[in-house]
Amino acid sequence: MNQRRNRRLQLAAATSSALVGLCLVGAPPASADGHPGAGGSTTYRVVASGLDNPRQLSFTRSGILLVAEAGEGGTGPCLPDPEDPEAKVCFGATGGVTKVNSRGRQARIISGLPSIGGEGTGARAIGPSDVHKVGRKIAVLIGLGANPAVRAGLPAPGQRMGTLIRTTRNHRSFRTIADLAAWEGSHNPINDPDSDPAGMLYRHGKYVVADAGGNTVLKVNRRGHIKLLAKFADRQVDAPPFLNLPPGTKIPMQAVPTSVAVKGHDGAYYVSQLTGFPFPKGAANIYRINPRSGKRTVYASGLTNVTDLAVRGRTLYAVQISTDGLLTGTTGSVVKVKRGGATPTDHKPLASALPAPYGIAIKGHSAYVTTNSTEKNTGEVIRIRL
Repeated sequence: MNQRRNRRLQLAAATSSALVGLCLVGAPPASADGHPGAGGSTTYRVVASGLDNPRQLSFTRSGILLVAEAGEGGTGPCLPDPEDPEAKVCFGATGGVTKVNSRGRQARIISGLPSIGGEGTGARAIGPSDVHKVGRKIAVLIGLGANPAVRAGLPAPGQRMGTLIRTTRNHRSFRTIADLAAWEGSHNPINDPDSDPAGMLYRHGKYVVADAGGNTVLKVNRRGHIKLLAKFADRQVDAPPFLNLPPGTKIPMQAVPTSVAVKGHDGAYYVSQLTGFPFPKGAANIYRINPRSGKRTVYASGLTNVTDLAVRGRTLYAVQISTDGLLTGTTGSVVKVKRGGATPTDHKPLASALPAPYGIAIKGHSAYVTTNSTEKNTGEVIRIRL
């Protein structure tokens, strides 16, 4: 079994369906009046809609919300789908960034970024994965989800996949700050070469990036120099019953770090974990990492398939793209993380039954969360009162 392929889900995909014969269906979308889908624990309001595979998001100092859209792929070239050998994913320059102002008006301010999505569907796209305002410019992290060598077969815009870029002041042109995929291809700290930059933190002029494909956390300085801060080894977990392996058999599960946050009182980095196949419920950790030494400890466990973190005061909030594990579907939730929590019930749910939630940003007493994150045209940002 190819654990690398089964591990990924490309951070936005529903599952390794070709291997387990499952058809995963997300939860129903929010209704127009702002109430959650069936089973939701709180009401929310839709503040942006019509997004293409929306992922992580952030606020500028002036209160503008920026949303990274992974796009919907395009007409090609097409490649075998890493999660389904009978399907294809196709390239297109459809990724971008949308801004939402305080009055709820939305507009795409950056377009034409590289994207790879399901052939004919645009689903489960990989492209822009995170975004931050840096002075008058905008930094965009772009995923890849594959061996860096695959970029050689893509058109010119595709060479920006797996990189961290920054716009000019008018957001019409870009400069590559760091080629994270090339670094992974050259250094490959753990497992086989694979890069999928998924989430980043910008602080004091430097970036900290979670590479979900490389199972690493990387630091990038002002000059674009990349340094390994931490790498995550596989963990042994129980094999799921459908593999028909002998009882008690263990299989390796990759870590898949997805996001980096910082808590103001201690300056440490907090890193979320999706986990790889078989995506078991309660197996995801949040790690606390010393920003200088890279030494890490488990801040909380008992979470499931976490894609993003946000901080309010000394409290961490986490998005679980699937509350019960990705082999059951992409019905997810937002939880208040309990420090030292060890089981799913230790973490307080704030909103549940969300369709494929992914990114989270906090402003005031509200959390803003991307949903329908694995589909084109139907992605949303919802506002949840904390």
